[in-house]
Amino acid sequence: MRKFWILALCALGLFVNSTLFGQEQEAATPAQEVAQEGQTFSEVREEALQKFSQLTDIDLGGNSGARLFFFFLLLFGTFVARKIVVGIYVRWFHRAAEKTSWAFDDKLIPAMTGPIGAMVYVIGFFLSISILSLSPTMDVVILRIFQASTMTVLFWGLLRVVDVMAEVMVDVAKERDHSVYHFIPLIKKTARIFLIVVAVVLVVQNLGYSVGSLLAGMGIGGLALALAAQESLANFFGSVSIVADRPFKVGDWIQVGSKVDGDVEEIGLRSTKVRTWSKSLMTIPNKVLANEIIENWSRMPKRRVKQYIGVNYSTSPENMEGLVEDIKKLLREDEGVNQDFILVNFTDFGESALQILVYYFTSTTAWLPHMDIRQRVNLKIMKAVEARGSSIAFPTRTLHIEGGLPQLSGDE
Repeated sequence: MRKFWILALCALGLFVNSTLFGQEQEAATPAQEVAQEGQTFSEVREEALQKFSQLTDIDLGGNSGARLFFFFLLLFGTFVARKIVVGIYVRWFHRAAEKTSWAFDDKLIPAMTGPIGAMVYVIGFFLSISILSLSPTMDVVILRIFQASTMTVLFWGLLRVVDVMAEVMVDVAKERDHSVYHFIPLIKKTARIFLIVVAVVLVVQNLGYSVGSLLAGMGIGGLALALAAQESLANFFGSVSIVADRPFKVGDWIQVGSKVDGDVEEIGLRSTKVRTWSKSLMTIPNKVLANEIIENWSRMPKRRVKQYIGVNYSTSPENMEGLVEDIKKLLREDEGVNQDFILVNFTDFGESALQILVYYFTSTTAWLPHMDIRQRVNLKIMKAVEARGSSIAFPTRTLHIEGGLPQLSGDE
């Protein structure tokens, strides 16, 4: 930018020099030079004013020297005005933001510095060019460019506002422990795309093109584009359904059908990414998730344990009754077992064992702590069975033969 102003000033200096002194020096005679030496200060001043007046009357493509001078002056003033406006904006609004406890204005002020500076540039350039004498066609073109530029800067500012609002909403949702903050990036992307589409339509409209006519004139190409975008629209509405229903959030362990089983890593406009237990990354279109049954294991308040303990048939009724009470007691005393519901009963005579149903919940839903609790409880059950003089049964079969073994006879 400094090089531009240096070149502009040099060109302006050369232009003034050649205009003021080029023709005069060629036309000057020795007699005139002698007369000029005797001129008084007032005469020199009058002559300078007259030459400056001639300079401003010079016509360059319909633009006088005065027009060009004020054009460059306003152009230079635009850069100065931008620094002044941005400086006042930052200082004044920063002081006002310090008096509030809301984080939104603290983040919005620096975010809007760029759009405000760009708007000063747009207005300054338009005013500078307005001084020049241009053709009617160029006037229309410049006016449309000014309107499109103004619209672009305004939507740029709106995009900045959306970004700041999303950032503040994420912080507030995390502070209040709302699960909705996982969907805020998706909402932000949707809002940005909507604003960009509206901005493009309005800018094209301000440039003098009819958007309706363009869409209507697409004909078969528009139909092909609509068919190609059908899947994208289906995934987009699937994303809207996920945001509205919130069946899961980032970090949840979900299971969809027999193929999808893992933790949610990202929820996008088109698809959702799930990290499976084998550490592979699975990408599922949102339209599929919107139409499938989703099992969210992370939403369990507590994790269930249901199992059968089989003891051998040599266990006496008294020992069986005491064993059931021992298992109930050890479950109530374990700190990892949820005490809301515990069920231990001798339920069945199995094929090779007496079956005891053990039904309880662990307080944690995390997989590894849950497995540690189950292991601890199972070891305590084994010790309780051994203490009652019984043992864990394994599949066995006893064969009873009536009448004894048959006598085998043969010829000697």
